[in-house]
Amino acid sequence: MHQFGSALSGVGGEKRPGIVHRIDKDTSGLLVVAKSDAAHHGLAAQFEAHTVDRVYQALCFGVPDAADPRLRGVRGVSFEPGGVVKITTQLARHKTDRQRQAVLFQGGRHAVTRVQVAERFGDHAAQITCRLETGRTHQIRVHLAHVGHGLIGDQTYGGRRKLSAKAMGAAAEAAAAFPRQALHAGRLGFVHPVTEEALEFEMPMPGDMVTLRDALRDAGRRSE
Repeated sequence: MHQFGSALSGVGGEKRPGIVHRIDKDTSGLLVVAKSDAAHHGLAAQFEAHTVDRVYQALCFGVPDAADPRLRGVRGVSFEPGGVVKITTQLARHKTDRQRQAVLFQGGRHAVTRVQVAERFGDHAAQITCRLETGRTHQIRVHLAHVGHGLIGDQTYGGRRKLSAKAMGAAAEAAAAFPRQALHAGRLGFVHPVTEEALEFEMPMPGDMVTLRDALRDAGRRSE
């Protein structure tokens, strides 16, 4: 708004000028903002058709390894080549807590997340890549919690889970003190709605997640 003033798309109204999609509060990373109504409608159509490439980086408890036999017993989980864990459920607002989303298998809205381990820190935590097929509210966070690998720092879905101080040392303290869900929207790809040029944008993980990742990496090496 500071840069473009009234030149942004008016589709979202005065409170959300140009905003085509959202990321969760305290999630870092990329957003696309439309300067014209035509661009806004064209981008929104791509999000609706699930053709936008949306890739997130996250730090989670445990290791969502496709070879883990426990995952094969979790409803909604399937597997794809390359060690990809595919999570397919319905999502809807929680019946008693309207600030949360809940996993359903009837009703709600269709949601698909693909998860792949980028780096494991012993058996205690992992850096994961999450690709959204759909983009529902809190989707990655609730899906990872559903399969038993909630995000570090997630006060809504992470529960009271903690890393072992004995095994992970100072990294356990760093994880416990992390002030937000460790989730970053790192890549966004779409077709320009006017020129039809394929565009892709990337943003590296922010410093707080890098610091935590490095602490987990060091602790994971010591625990092996």
